[in-house]
Amino acid sequence: MGIITDKIIIDKIEVALQEIRPFLQDDGGDINFIELTDKWVVKVKLVGACSSCNISMMTLKNGVEVAIKRAVPEVKEVVEISSL
Repeated sequence: MGIITDKIIIDKIEVALQEIRPFLQDDGGDINFIELTDKWVVKVKLVGACSSCNISMMTLKNGVEVAIKRAVPEVKEVVEISSL
């Protein structure tokens, strides 16, 4: 599996994460972009309080994934790397 490195696309993903980040940081957590695969799957890592929160997957799917797909509609899914 390859990785997409197009700077314009990656920048759009990073901007979407910046919109979500303050909400995560308010709860003692954060999120890091890891990579975008050639299958249009965004890999992220939840850190801090988000890494052990019992609703982190809901936040990932209903918050982070929605924001990223709005910025880059080609994205199929957002996954957290520690859950792989």
